[in-house]
Amino acid sequence: MRGIVFAALIFCFAVAARTRPSAQADDLLFEATDHPAIAYGTSAVHDPAAELERKLESGDAHLTYDRTTAGYLRSLLDALRIPVESQMMVFSKTSLQSPLISAANPRAIYFTDDVAVAWPRGGFIEVASHDPQQGVQFYMLEQQEVERPRLVRPGSKLGPMRSPCLECHESYATMNVPGLLARSVAAGVDGRILPHLANYITDDRSPLEERWAGWFVTGSTGTARHLGNPDAVTDTPAIAVSHATTVDSLADRGALNEYLAPYSDVAALLVFDHQARLMNLLTRTAWEVRVTEADRGDVPNVAREAAGRLVDALLFVDEAPLTGTIAGSSGFVAAFAARGPSDGDGRSLRQLDLRTRLMRYPCSYMIYAPAFDRLPAVAKSAVYQRLWDVLSGQEPDRKYSKLSADDRRAIIEILRATKADLPPYFS
Repeated sequence: MRGIVFAALIFCFAVAARTRPSAQADDLLFEATDHPAIAYGTSAVHDPAAELERKLESGDAHLTYDRTTAGYLRSLLDALRIPVESQMMVFSKTSLQSPLISAANPRAIYFTDDVAVAWPRGGFIEVASHDPQQGVQFYMLEQQEVERPRLVRPGSKLGPMRSPCLECHESYATMNVPGLLARSVAAGVDGRILPHLANYITDDRSPLEERWAGWFVTGSTGTARHLGNPDAVTDTPAIAVSHATTVDSLADRGALNEYLAPYSDVAALLVFDHQARLMNLLTRTAWEVRVTEADRGDVPNVAREAAGRLVDALLFVDEAPLTGTIAGSSGFVAAFAARGPSDGDGRSLRQLDLRTRLMRYPCSYMIYAPAFDRLPAVAKSAVYQRLWDVLSGQEPDRKYSKLSADDRRAIIEILRATKADLPPYFS
């Protein structure tokens, strides 16, 4: 495993270096992981994976090894309450285990609101778990049957060194905090990156025409075009051409039968693109305030500016519109919505639209995330004030005109019914 880690690390760092802007010194959080107010590598963490590891160590939790298919994978997903329906498949060599990855042996990714699990057949299991205060933490679980499996943080396993995961997962693409990112990178069926073709960092602001190069996409995108599925890119064209697809499942690809599901659901891909950015924004908002407080800077001003960015993301202000009706095929849409919470009329911020936009009610479900609840008090106060100013119509900026009166009213009513710590002025 160690050989794979270091070979992939060299590759991953090279990709990040090609895309990292040179002017970073003015960023408040540039190389902030070692700041005393953060202490990323030494502070205690309480993310879902860390809590599970404590239970595994004490014997209060157990993982079951399946010798016929995916080892510890299904048991780990159950322990972390991650639905199999969230499965996404990426075949570009853009991760820690790139030597193993190809269209015939993709990297399966599963996720819920605060944790993501990835596994390519023949490799170890990767876990990225969002700690409410310390940002995303990275773990490995070896796919070898042992009496007591362990979730290991890579830095500790490889000696006194910086985690190799941070070479890609702490950069401008993650807002200079340890976080997640979604990449759209043109690749051949062997997984190798095709130079001078599609290479994007994507989120919910990205047009679909730029998304999912190097990914499988199941379900229907209607008339909406994207770069997914192996036939979107080959070794021969001069450019990657986006196209609409309808692929019910990957069941006809016999080499993929050992994975947990025959899907790489388009609705899951859309949600993940949104969620990765929100996770990073939540971490960055908290870190900016903590660093500024420690350095005795202008905390109220920093909190207001950070709140403005976070609220715009929560309300999908810059979301790229969908251009065709999207339909998933794995059951993810229903599984995602069922997590709630809902108001008395059955409305939820987890209901998807998938016609012209991602969400039925354009306020992110990430407002329920532990990382939101654990924002520093001054930051959360600024976020709620900005959110109320926009939803109540007091903020005159024209960029909020896309939020209809019905949308604003519904969001306020849902939040009143489902968010216990709303300030009194929301009612």
